[in-house]
Amino acid sequence: MKTCLRVAVAMAALALAGEAVAGIPLVNATCPGKIEVHADEGGPIYINGKEGKLKKFNDNYFEAKGGGVTISLSINPDGSPSVSYTGKGGANGICTVK
Repeated sequence: MKTCLRVAVAMAALALAGEAVAGIPLVNATCPGKIEVHADEGGPIYINGKEGKLKKFNDNYFEAKGGGVTISLSINPDGSPSVSYTGKGGANGICTVK
């Protein structure tokens, strides 16, 4: 019985982990301040080459934090990505999606 419970818990954890990044498209973007953003389809999101801590708000909006920067990734109704950032001292702006 313990083995079945462990398997069930592991499967539930895997399902939740997969759900946390579902919907992230392939994205490459450059933000002001020499901030480079990359995401593979399904995630994760990298900020200047380092994996950011990802939070999914819904199927169309994600945030990744790392290196003192928060990257916001939203998926527009037409499926195209929009990327913006918030940095130290209130710095913020729109990123250019490549």
